[in-house]
Formats: sequence, structure tokens, C-alpha cells
Amino acid sequence: MTAPTRDRGSVTAMVAILALSFVLVAGLAVDGGRKLAMIGTAKDLADDAARAAAQHVDVDAWRETGDAILDPTEAEAAARQHLAARGFSAVDVTVSGDVAEVTVTLRRGAVILPIGEMTVTATGSSRADQGLDRG
Repeated sequence: MTAPTRDRGSVTAMVAILALSFVLVAGLAVDGGRKLAMIGTAKDLADDAARAAAQHVDVDAWRETGDAILDPTEAEAAARQHLAARGFSAVDVTVSGDVAEVTVTLRRGAVILPIGEMTVTATGSSRADQGLDRG
């Protein structure tokens, strides 16, 4: 007994649609997971670089006023050096008074989905007087 000719190829279309759906779901899981990991990594890098910058207090200002004011040149260099040692670079380092703010951008290509490059930007900040003993 032979199958009616009107049903020929219907299984092939269903399999193609299911296969495409599975690839799409796998792509969302893998590439979505990578993007979430990138967000965490960028935030950690920015926070760590800001903490490294906030350790460079202007000693003369500290002695004169008792205020923890950052040395802008040293603080910026420390943040950039901290990131460079880990193979990254800062997009922006801002030092203002006792606050250091670092912005980091990460870019990576998608593994499964044809969406091109994924970009994540995170900013971290730290104050110079955090952890200083004022007693």
C-alpha cells in the first residue's frame, strides 16, 4: 500500500521547522548566557579598577585638610594599569575629588546566533575615604 501523493514531504517540512526551532532556543541559551557573564565580568572589572584608583590619595591634601582627595594622575594611571594587567582597557576614567569612576566596555561575538558582536558597558565607582581610619 502506498501513501497518498498529497502527503509527500510534509514530514520533511516539520523536521526542518523543529530543527530550526531547536537551534534558535540553543542560541538564546548559549549566547544569552554569554551576555549575562559579560555583564558580570564588566561590572567586576570596573569596580576593581575604581578601587585601585581610589587608593591613590593626595598625601599633601590629606595632611593639610584631613580630607581624602585623590591624586587624579596617579589614580587614573592605577585604574588603567589594573585593567591592562588583566588584558582589558578602560573606556573612561574620571577622578573628581574623592571619587574615582571607571567605565569598561566588553565586546565578544555571538557563538550560535547570527547577531554579530555583543557589547556590554559597565561603570564602577569608589571613594577614597572608604576604609580609611579617621580615629
